[in-house]
Amino acid sequence: MDVTDWLLESDPSVRWQVLRDLTGEPAEAVAAERARVAVEGDGARLLDLQTTDGYWGGEEYGQNGDRRSVMWTLQALRFFGVDPDAAAVRTAIARVRDGVEFRGFDERLSFFDGEVEACVNGGVLAASAYFGVLGDGADRMIGLLLDGQLDDGGWNCEPPEESSRSSFDSTLCVLEGLLAYELAVGEATDAAVIEARHRGEEYLLERNLYRRKSTGGIVRERYENFIFPPYWVYDVLRSLDHFRAAGLAAGTAPDPRLAPAVDLLLEHRGADGRWNAGDPWNGAVFFAIDAPAGSPSPWNTLRALRVLEWARPGGGDRPTTA
Repeated sequence: MDVTDWLLESDPSVRWQVLRDLTGEPAEAVAAERARVAVEGDGARLLDLQTTDGYWGGEEYGQNGDRRSVMWTLQALRFFGVDPDAAAVRTAIARVRDGVEFRGFDERLSFFDGEVEACVNGGVLAASAYFGVLGDGADRMIGLLLDGQLDDGGWNCEPPEESSRSSFDSTLCVLEGLLAYELAVGEATDAAVIEARHRGEEYLLERNLYRRKSTGGIVRERYENFIFPPYWVYDVLRSLDHFRAAGLAAGTAPDPRLAPAVDLLLEHRGADGRWNAGDPWNGAVFFAIDAPAGSPSPWNTLRALRVLEWARPGGGDRPTTA
């Protein structure tokens, strides 16, 4: 079966992005398919699991990898591209805004105020921007993220007295949040926010998205483990998808330093033109969203193909040099 036809047999959250990113369907066709995400398939299933107090799983974040929580459900819905103006989504977001708090802090922190860790605030900021809940909480998180940027350009959820070096994981979480904020705010974005994002992206680009700056070797083997939905952990495909989104928003060509990461992505493509699902992160989930590990993954295939379409239009197999 043609890979695109196979993708179009997937969940509505995959299909609408295939229509937008791979087949170039008219805007009205894309919008019609996107509207199904909130009422059919995985998106509707997640929305239906919210309780009236605003929580999923009774947790704002979840411990020990448990992703049955507000944080990771909103992230999944955001990656699904659910229409933030859909009635079921507006109801869900209003419940979160009015009922969910980050507990365990001296001050009262509503969910969209964020908390203290950079990776958490990056994810909350991305949700706040995507679902239209920007306000004092977003200003608070932006201030913490700008103040917490390290000298090397990235971020780390460990306090400065414990680590002065950035983490790929934390940095990408923050970059996704800053980009979502910029896309929501537009020309009103403060220059300091844009500069901070560019510095963070430079931290990853200097390392070709996965290499040690000192030796050129891969930083962590798990960066080649492509998982969906993403958790707080970093991987090369997720990072490439971020750079694609940032590049399209700015209308800029791919940075040449992305070439080794794109080559790495191509190494993981199967003979059938598809990418397999990675080994899922430990921890409880409501239900499996991606395919079983080692079998063809619609989500990884969709994201990989659109990265290649952006990075090497018409020439995904073209050899590159590091």
